[in-house]
Amino acid sequence: MSQHPALSRRSFGALSLAAVGSLALSACNSQAQDDSANGGKGKIVIGIVGENETNKLFVELAKKELDLDVEIRNFTEYTQPNPALENGDIQMNWFQHIAYLADYNEASGSDLVMIGSTEIIPLPLYSKKYKDVEDFQKGDTVAIPNDTVNQGRAIGVLVQAGLVTLKNDTIRPEPKDIDESASTVKVQPVAAQQTVNALESVQGAVINNDFSADAGIDTNTALFQDDPSADAAKPFVNGFVVRQEDKDDETYKKLAELYHNQQILDSDAELSSGTSVPVQLEQDEIDRVTEDYQAAIAEQGS
Repeated sequence: MSQHPALSRRSFGALSLAAVGSLALSACNSQAQDDSANGGKGKIVIGIVGENETNKLFVELAKKELDLDVEIRNFTEYTQPNPALENGDIQMNWFQHIAYLADYNEASGSDLVMIGSTEIIPLPLYSKKYKDVEDFQKGDTVAIPNDTVNQGRAIGVLVQAGLVTLKNDTIRPEPKDIDESASTVKVQPVAAQQTVNALESVQGAVINNDFSADAGIDTNTALFQDDPSADAAKPFVNGFVVRQEDKDDETYKKLAELYHNQQILDSDAELSSGTSVPVQLEQDEIDRVTEDYQAAIAEQGS
């Protein structure tokens, strides 16, 4: 997901040897200054997806509050920041929740680790036909995202809403785990970005906030959303991720903690129309939830 701009070439043929020497000395001094910044780390590059005002404010506060030079590198796809982190193109990333991280680690054989939690964005259920969850009728259809991580969470939302019953407990349910005879609604998996359009033809849809915002859907019209304080919601807590060898790095920990500065929290609350819920999990709990979720993925795949 790393973007590599084409390198420009310049002709130095007209430069005198003295000028070349001067430029080289200047470059060395500049590099030395970069290397001495942030306790020898140089500029700390954090990968995100979809740069916003909170990210920009974070950079300003990192310098003001921690005297750290931070650069935000914006990626266009969610599949890009983790490989970029593994390759050393960036030092941290800030775009994913625990479930996504566990899924990535299990699929790729990686061991990236979350070192600080930030927020959780509840996943809402909408309907154009009904005004209350209790209005759903037996046999109604609810559209849900079809990617494995969001699909499992969406089914969990319907379980919490009392519309779906599972055959057995699982941390990452799939449609095959639904007991249809005991459930009120059926699920219709579609591409996540199509859940908004599906709302026109089915009785309900579980829609990620990114897509509902783009469609101009008022989050206050949601019939139901998962409880951000419930244990079942913990895999969907977002946070900062680093390589395993950087897990105990104090500088990176300070940056992760900076998210909970009130200015950052206020900015995220405004951007999310008040739906962002700050969460501070202890490191051992982050590790436990990650391990449990990854184990569930491995079991399902076996």
